[in-house]
Amino acid sequence: MKKMNVESFNLDHTKVAAPYVRLAGEKTGANGDVIKKYDIRFKQPNKEHMDMPGLHSLEHMMAEHSRNHSDQIIDIGPMGCQTGFYISMINHDSYDDILRILEATLKDVIAADEVPACNEVQCGWAASHSLEGAHEIAKEMLSKKDEWRQIFKEESA
Repeated sequence: MKKMNVESFNLDHTKVAAPYVRLAGEKTGANGDVIKKYDIRFKQPNKEHMDMPGLHSLEHMMAEHSRNHSDQIIDIGPMGCQTGFYISMINHDSYDDILRILEATLKDVIAADEVPACNEVQCGWAASHSLEGAHEIAKEMLSKKDEWRQIFKEESA
């Protein structure tokens, strides 16, 4: 296959084993700051996906709650394929720390009794949310945390 400009387009999605957390990219800025992008894959590509209301609520909740666990988060955004999220971090060196942040954030999601900014003033599609859906997705991902380090099917756990 022709090499693409987008890192994930060069990833063989038939060989990955979700759920997983992988470093998907790293850039160094002119002043030496390092940006790392992590692929947080919740669902197996081309086999399953998150429903939009649950994913949307999970996005709001992860964006808000994750920042209670790290001040190095630049952004959290869902993948268009609805199988995961990208998390961008600045000057972040520890893979184990991203796993800790994700675990703590998912626990916060499960404990939450509302979706932050779930209204027409703060959200562009406030009618499309599901607190219960976000809870279910977070519980499933957290229940498989022992698998997060294994990215490809042929790797041993």
